[in-house]
Amino acid sequence: MSPVRLDDLSTPALVLDQGRMDRNIARLRGRLDALGVGFRPHVKTCKSLDVARRLMPTPRGPITVSTLKEAEQFFAGGVTDILYAVGIEPGKLAHVADLRARGCDLTVILDGVEAARDLSAFCAERRRGIPALVEIDSDGHRGGVKPEGPALLDVAAALTTGASCRGVMTHAGASYDCRSVDAIAAMAEQERAAVARAAGRLRAAGHQAPIVSVGSTPTATFARRLAGVTEVRAGVFVFQDLVMAGLGVCSADDIALSVLVSVIGQQREKGWLVTDGGWMAVSRDRGTAGQAVDQGYGTVLDADGRSLDGLVMHGANQEHGLVSRRDGGPIDWERFRVGTRLRILPNHACATAAQHAEYHVVDGSREVLAHWARFGGW
Repeated sequence: MSPVRLDDLSTPALVLDQGRMDRNIARLRGRLDALGVGFRPHVKTCKSLDVARRLMPTPRGPITVSTLKEAEQFFAGGVTDILYAVGIEPGKLAHVADLRARGCDLTVILDGVEAARDLSAFCAERRRGIPALVEIDSDGHRGGVKPEGPALLDVAAALTTGASCRGVMTHAGASYDCRSVDAIAAMAEQERAAVARAAGRLRAAGHQAPIVSVGSTPTATFARRLAGVTEVRAGVFVFQDLVMAGLGVCSADDIALSVLVSVIGQQREKGWLVTDGGWMAVSRDRGTAGQAVDQGYGTVLDADGRSLDGLVMHGANQEHGLVSRRDGGPIDWERFRVGTRLRILPNHACATAAQHAEYHVVDGSREVLAHWARFGGW
């Protein structure tokens, strides 16, 4: 039986270059090993056990998830050390307790006294133990308590009767807004210092804080020291994307994920190619719009993964993608006849992958080596 090739796939299709992915993984692991810190990869990007096995230090983890569906799926695959890194709410506690009763060492996060009291009340009523990390606001980006504020100790004190404090965590999401490598490195130090201070305050007040967790792909890539940190979380690094390339975290040649599309029309008067890959295939994410170079909905490669300089996906309808030259110049219409296969590099790998049910795995060629399932949902 002849091997499947990209030319045989129905488009649009999600393509994963395994060689690029493996190099991305090795690069970050090497950095973290050099800094002497543990690694808890975030699997919200891949949502795939086949990919996660290449990320995890051991078959049992640890990993970070962003949904309880992810926790269920990876636990079913043998992963037991899981951090659910989205603030917990009371309606999800029964699900958390059930996972823990089945042998999953699932930890939750929270950043307020009310949430801590809800967790403690649930643990007391159900006679269950659930550990939690206190989320620290290290950059004003999203949630968390201030490392020097009174709420930190109030939250820890409210964790009683089975609800226990395992430490602190933060996510320096503001690193995505940095404009230089030095700025990202400074943000990484700000992230580190915030959780180290918070953990010190908890310990001084008599609370346990064995886990001190930080994480974002930019700060993990450019952190210069991680004293006081026990683990790093990162996710998008596994595939990389155009936002990361715009930050200087990677080059376009490091991006392992692309969407295979077909040319379905030519609008010669407008200077457009029309493809069958719209926002349902690549997502609506326009994360590069605020960067120095706006990449539209993605940049364009040929079917072999070679960059087609100057071509960008400038527009997207639900099932139609619009491709033109960035400079408005003419397109070689004979080169891009109807049926021509192209590949679109994503702005945001997490959002693009979420549009698809499987990865078509290649390694620098058009031959498809494997099909890896991925999942969605909450």
